[in-house]
Amino acid sequence: MGSEVYEVIRRRRDVRAEFTGEVVEDAALWRILDAAHRAPSVGNSQPWDFVVVRERATLERFAAHVAEKRIEFRDALPPERARTFEPIKIEGIVESGTGIVVTHDDGRGGPQVLGRATVPETGLYSTILAIQNLWLAATAEHIGVGWVSFYDAGYLTELVGLPPGIRPVAWLCVGPVHTFQDTPDLERFGWRSRRPLTDAVHWERFG
Repeated sequence: MGSEVYEVIRRRRDVRAEFTGEVVEDAALWRILDAAHRAPSVGNSQPWDFVVVRERATLERFAAHVAEKRIEFRDALPPERARTFEPIKIEGIVESGTGIVVTHDDGRGGPQVLGRATVPETGLYSTILAIQNLWLAATAEHIGVGWVSFYDAGYLTELVGLPPGIRPVAWLCVGPVHTFQDTPDLERFGWRSRRPLTDAVHWERFG
């Protein structure tokens, strides 16, 4: 029972090089966004919004910006890590054909958000849950998602016209894929391996 959910979680990947080049169909896109919008949120504040970007010129502009940031990151690495990083593709902005900028509004829900008084970060956590919902729904549709994080927030804010108080949390590349890799890219290229579950689980007290 529920094995499909576990299979989707197992297959989910941060997709970079596997996009087919086709644009995700509008019906599938809306199903994915609906799944994201059904995420739980603190005080039912629903602090997220989704900016769908498909104009080729905008995709290319953002890809060029990300490429610059990739070079900056590579050049700051020790030589050995730079060699490991070099073949890793970090984005599929143009190839995916669709970008979804997920934003966060910390003022959504008013000054008294039920459940956020002592842990204010729960607002941002709620937006992250929307991203996870989106990602799993996309995987179930055999649609890839790649989270791009090599950018200046101010640049992306201006690029998609975000008003004051609205912050970008993620640019997600979304599109049909040829396949999902069996092993995540960062493991395949030797950047970092997955920790065993036994190392991450603690009983009663940490460590």
